[in-house]
Amino acid sequence: MARNEGKQPVGYVTSKEAARRGLRDALGAPALMVLTGMMGFGTLAADTGISFIGSLVASAGIWGLPGQIAMAEFYAAGAGAIAIAVAVSVANARFMPMAMVMFPMMRGGIRHPAHSYGLVQLMSVNSWAVCNVAFPTIPPEHRVRYYTAFALTLVVVGQVGTALGYFAVGVMPRLVTLGLLFLNPCYFALLFAGTRVPAYITALVLGAVAGPLVYTLIPDWSLLVTGLVAGTVAYLLAPAGGGSPEAKPE
Repeated sequence: MARNEGKQPVGYVTSKEAARRGLRDALGAPALMVLTGMMGFGTLAADTGISFIGSLVASAGIWGLPGQIAMAEFYAAGAGAIAIAVAVSVANARFMPMAMVMFPMMRGGIRHPAHSYGLVQLMSVNSWAVCNVAFPTIPPEHRVRYYTAFALTLVVVGQVGTALGYFAVGVMPRLVTLGLLFLNPCYFALLFAGTRVPAYITALVLGAVAGPLVYTLIPDWSLLVTGLVAGTVAYLLAPAGGGSPEAKPE
């Protein structure tokens, strides 16, 4: 048998290749969904009187459409800074368990703990979903490169989309621009369904069924309660190891 010492396994992904792949994967459906969704937010921000710079800062700083929409609605209602901060924090609380799932997969590439703060700020549902599927095919030490390239690309696209939406007020019908906000959830649903991970699909189906019912009872808390209930039930019902793509690489 020929020796293969010093050589990487077939299909090995280098650091530069991981970054290029992250950029390439972002410049497709993910970028299109972020662009259209942020256009919707840009329009909403302009309608509610948020400044152009403020809308760009909100897109990059909050980096989550539910939180951004909550900020715009509370701002339009004349709420104070503390109330707006609490509303945004609650809307973006979903990122905590998401980070707890994904960041251990990147541990080999994080050189300093402080680096994690910058990486977690780049996280979105888009990057979380795509990276969880891609990571099993990338060496652990290069996953940060893939994630950073993917996430930063989407942040830049998000800024462009926010600017386009902000100045599209009066050009495109308001219902059309605001309707762009709903393309992101539809895309995420298709993305999660395509992973074939039992826990994801179970949570998606349960959430779709329970969401409208919960909304009729407690509209102000329907999203949070639906996510908590559907996610918990899916976790309990999913087969062992079915909740993580890392456990079932394709």
